[in-house]
This record gives sequence, structure tokens and C-alpha cells, in this order.
Amino acid sequence: MRVGWIGLGAMGWPMAKNLKEAGHEVLVHNRTEAKARAHAEAYGTRAVPLEAVAEAEAIFSCLPTSEEVAAVVEALLPHLREGTLWIDCTSGEPEKSRAIAERLSGRGVAFLDAPVSGGTAGAEAGTLAVMVGGDPAAFERARPLLEAVGRRVVHVGPVGAGHAVKAVNNTLLAANLWAAAEGLLALVKEGVPAGLALEVLNASSGRSFATEELIPNRVLDRSFPLTFKLGLLAKDVRIGARVVEGAGVPSPLFHLVRELYQLAARELGEEADHVEAVKVVEGWAGEAIR
Repeated sequence: MRVGWIGLGAMGWPMAKNLKEAGHEVLVHNRTEAKARAHAEAYGTRAVPLEAVAEAEAIFSCLPTSEEVAAVVEALLPHLREGTLWIDCTSGEPEKSRAIAERLSGRGVAFLDAPVSGGTAGAEAGTLAVMVGGDPAAFERARPLLEAVGRRVVHVGPVGAGHAVKAVNNTLLAANLWAAAEGLLALVKEGVPAGLALEVLNASSGRSFATEELIPNRVLDRSFPLTFKLGLLAKDVRIGARVVEGAGVPSPLFHLVRELYQLAARELGEEADHVEAVKVVEGWAGEAIR
């Protein structure tokens, strides 16, 4: 297929590459034009102005927020052709995605919200989990494209459902990371080395992705590689809190996590890696996880 890709950030860059390597013709656009040209030179994609993305049969967007997606949709709307498929991999907002879908439907364009999980390593390897909301027929059309970027591709419900699942997932990630930091710091103060504590936790029922992967590989060695910005996780947690609130589910924990990550983003800066949130807990405890 001829595929358009809008947004060549940390996730979009390797995902667009994987579509090209799967045999599709890929037109890439990025706000910074030089980045699109660099992608084209590296992988044989074609760097194009925004309007030219409308030549594609399917268009992917992978942007920081739903606001940017809505702005790009408005800019492209006069150029879109009936039958085009729009696949949004942004970690966006369910309500705004439904509004975008309605706007596109007036041009005969089907919209899927298809956020991903698995980080930059999963994006590079093409092993992402993809959670997709939208019309089932549109999902089947998109499936071959999504399988070029993800190992597990799941249709989770109507438009907005994909973004709701992603927001809840990332809120759970944030909660697990913060709770693990608090618990490990208490154990360190009790004289238990963090590495030994993790060895036990990860063989027990308290284990999580935070204890199995993030803390052992990024916190203990103090490397904190930048793979996902703290500001973006704080945004996702805000969305997660709104999802549970809108569903009428009592959610004191989700709202507390939202407040903690807003605080962390203010204290450390939105450009910090999300795992650096543990530094806030370390600062309060006067101890490091080690």
C-alpha cells in the first residue's frame, strides 16, 4: 500500500521504517522537514509536504497529543480522498478521538485510534502491542499495516476505546513505578540491598514491569536513558484519571497518581525520562535505590 506517516518522534521513526521494510511505499512528513529527509535517506521512504500525505491510501499519525492530531486533520481535510484510512498511534484522548472520527467521516475517511505499548525497543523491533478502537471493517483493512509494527494487535472496541486502554495502561505503569520506589526505599533503609529485594519481589506476587525491567535496568545503575518523557506520562495519567471519572468509577488511586506525576513533572521537568520520577521519592526519603 501507499502509506503516509505524520510524526517522526522516538516511536514514529522506527515504526515508519518497519512499514517500509514490510514492502509498503511510505510517505513521511515531520514538522521539522530535515528529519523527514533524514528518514528518507536512511530507509528509502519519501519525504513530502503535509498536503502530499493525502496521496496515501492509509495515513498514520504519531504525535504528542490529540490537539496536534486535530490540527493536522483540519489542515489535510480539503485534500483527503473518500475511502482513505486514518490510523492514529498517538497516546490521545478518547473524546477528542471521537470528534476527529466524526470530522473525518464527513469526507468518507475511516478513523482508528491505535496507540501502542512497548517503548522504543519494541518500536524498533516491530514487537509493539497495539490496542485499536474503531469500526471492525476498518480494523481489518488496517490489520496488515498494524502487524508490520506490532506483534500483538487487538481490536478493543469502538472509536476511543484504544486510547482509553492506553491511558489506563500507562496509569497502572505509573502507579506501579511509584509504589515500587516507595517500597524499595523502605527496604533499603531497613538494610536490604535493592538488588536483593528485587530478586525476591520478582519471584513473588509483588512483581511488576517496574520491578522486573525498569528499576533493575535503569535505576540501580543510575543510567535513566531517555525513552519516554515524563511530561508525556503525566499527560497520559491525566487522561487515565478522566477515563475512570467519566465512567463513574470511584477512583481515588488514579487521581492520586495523577497528582504525583504532575508534581514530578514540575520538579524534574517534562523532558526528563519517566523513570526519573523515582528521584522525587528518593529525595523525600533522603536515600537512593541501590
